[in-house]
Amino acid sequence: MSHKQRTLAAPVAFRGKGLHTGLDVTMTVRPAEAGSGIRFRRTDLENQPVVEALADNVVDTSRGTTIEKRGARVGTIEHVMAALWGCGVDNALIDIDAPETPILDGSARQYTEAVLAAGLVEQDADREYYDIVRKTVFSVPDRGVEIVAYPDDEFSLDVNVDFNSKIIGNQYARLSGLDGFAAQIAPCRTFVFLHELEPLINNNLIKGGDLDNAIVIVENPVSDEELERLSSIFNKKDVQVSEGYLNNLELRFPNEPSRHKLLDMIGDLALIGMRIRGRIVAYRPGHAANTEFAKMLRKEIKRAANLPKFRIDRDAAPLYDINRIKKMLPHRPPFLLVDKIVHLDEQNVVGIKNVTMNEPFFVGHFPDEPVMPGVLIIEAMAQCGGILALSSVPDPENYSTYFLKIDAVKFRDKVVPGDTLQFELRLAEPIRRGLVTMQARAFVGSRFVTEALLMAQIVRNRA
Repeated sequence: MSHKQRTLAAPVAFRGKGLHTGLDVTMTVRPAEAGSGIRFRRTDLENQPVVEALADNVVDTSRGTTIEKRGARVGTIEHVMAALWGCGVDNALIDIDAPETPILDGSARQYTEAVLAAGLVEQDADREYYDIVRKTVFSVPDRGVEIVAYPDDEFSLDVNVDFNSKIIGNQYARLSGLDGFAAQIAPCRTFVFLHELEPLINNNLIKGGDLDNAIVIVENPVSDEELERLSSIFNKKDVQVSEGYLNNLELRFPNEPSRHKLLDMIGDLALIGMRIRGRIVAYRPGHAANTEFAKMLRKEIKRAANLPKFRIDRDAAPLYDINRIKKMLPHRPPFLLVDKIVHLDEQNVVGIKNVTMNEPFFVGHFPDEPVMPGVLIIEAMAQCGGILALSSVPDPENYSTYFLKIDAVKFRDKVVPGDTLQFELRLAEPIRRGLVTMQARAFVGSRFVTEALLMAQIVRNRA
């Protein structure tokens, strides 16, 4: 089943302090075009630079996830990223006038509620998924950190945390799919141990932190003098400790800390740039491990993008043999450059060309170093595309396809006698008024040899 990309139906604005900078921040999440992903635009900087929310751009994970590109930086992005991913938003442009997002109440609840209130709209593009095809492991053994991804048909995330804390103990949280994100995960707030506050304050961090946007966990007895000092730091009267939490805090869930770790992980995993199908199990995750794992998956995605998408059974009967191809296309030898069609659906076509030394072009290209001309590889891909295009009309024998434009051509490797070319073409956009735009790729085995963006027009034959 194909799922369409989504964006917001209307912009949503947020105002608040940055957790670490303490700056007043205005941030507006806007709808964006299909395929653009999540991007941050620093409206306070000259030329309003844009930073893509991708793991490749992560530069700091010390107390949150920070991305940067060409000097433009945005920090503590994990909560808004989790909200967008959890709500099903694929594309958004986020205008922000500071180097850090608003912390709000320390959770993703307000972000999530605002996005859901604005509503989502489907876009005219399929959502992209990264399928976990084999067990994938990231680990930091000396810290007891491990993230494992397993193949599965749906997305799920299990998080196990252990801080050697007598207050929160070992905790576990799970999310199956994203349907429960808004109610079960988004409200969970960030947390900090009281003994961590002093170095954070001394390092000029958490300028925007207070007891309204974080859970403060207290492991040991606190003197009255210390409570008075904390009251001064947080500008709160009568700060107290109750059942291990500062200021008589009431948890939203018994395992709120582990749920917040799951929330953070969703925000960090969103940085791979596409949805995941697979089961992920994490032990003691944090921003550093999460984003390194996301970078690992990004490398796998890039590697897989340069491999054939379709696995062909060479023993199976083709959908179109050469005789059926001749009934569909007007081309004839020596210019018929497709031997068979092995896959065809509404969006894709896959064709095969067996390259032999008997090809007439090898007589002159080149006699002592035979190489298939790049222009003929493009032509062969276009003929495959013609099958896809003409399959959209009821009487294809009465139509032909004609080139209008060829863009983004890359010849990555040469094709020689003995090679078997596999052409994979996909509609880049729906066919309108007979205009067809296709993303075309050619492979020899697992070698990615040629790619191009082809545009053609379906024209009725005069005769």
